[in-house]
Amino acid sequence: MKNETTTPLAKKTGATSVSTGKGSWNDQKVKLKAKFSTLKDSDLNYENGKKDEMMSKIQTKLGKTKEQLDTIISAL
Repeated sequence: MKNETTTPLAKKTGATSVSTGKGSWNDQKVKLKAKFSTLKDSDLNYENGKKDEMMSKIQTKLGKTKEQLDTIISAL
């Protein structure tokens, strides 16, 4: 399970960053957008309690399985 932490900006917006052990979610979503140009900010917007929904949306858009997406994110 990935750690979830709240950043100062997240406290203002109610968002949480997802820590995957290799940097913050904000850092990783920039890398994902660079790697997959079809992803938009709205696809990568994390909301408390909706991580699975967000990940499912990304999987569908990229045509990847959960395992494939986990591997991609881990490699960032």
